[in-house]
Amino acid sequence: MDIAQTSLQPLLEGLVVFTLPLSIIAFILGLILAVFTALARISTVKIFQWIARFYVSIIRGTPLLVQLFILFYGLPTLGIVIDPFPAAVIGFSLNVGAYASEIIRAAILSIPKGQWEAAQMIGMTYSQSLQRVILPQATRVSIPPLSNSFIGLVKDTSLASLILVTEMFRRAQEIAATNYEFLLLYVEAAAIYWIICFFLSIIQGRLEHRFDRYVTR
Repeated sequence: MDIAQTSLQPLLEGLVVFTLPLSIIAFILGLILAVFTALARISTVKIFQWIARFYVSIIRGTPLLVQLFILFYGLPTLGIVIDPFPAAVIGFSLNVGAYASEIIRAAILSIPKGQWEAAQMIGMTYSQSLQRVILPQATRVSIPPLSNSFIGLVKDTSLASLILVTEMFRRAQEIAATNYEFLLLYVEAAAIYWIICFFLSIIQGRLEHRFDRYVTR
């Protein structure tokens, strides 16, 4: 019991100092990138479409762990050295951006064309139609899958331990290497991940319910 209590504090420190900030920062940056990528995918400008498709193809077609290793261990061979935490932020943001862009693109395309036409008939430009009519509706549609993406990101941050980010799982590994309580430490880490994801699921449900109130049945 004493071992469990003494190991819990550094795990929670790793959660608060690295795991959660990494998840939040990467998700926000990834969402911004995802919106631009999704808009590029549906753009009529071919070069934008090709660039967006290439980016999504590269990220979705390669493992996240390999991407992190390229950023942290590979780039230094070219003289580009990135510290562990920024490398993790870049890697996770690029990953979120690619996957979330497909969610956002599908949400935009799910909006009936009549909405576009109605906006144009009252004098809105393409940009105004997108900002005031299409994206607000697409946001409601995309909330469930984007929420799932964030929950998945929180768990995936454990991979950052392999590029020396001292997040929660890395702390568990370091402590287990000194007291050999591998099962206890890993179960504790798993329990913390589960609790975080459980509360995130509750928040997701409330968000979905809140936005459903504005849907005409």
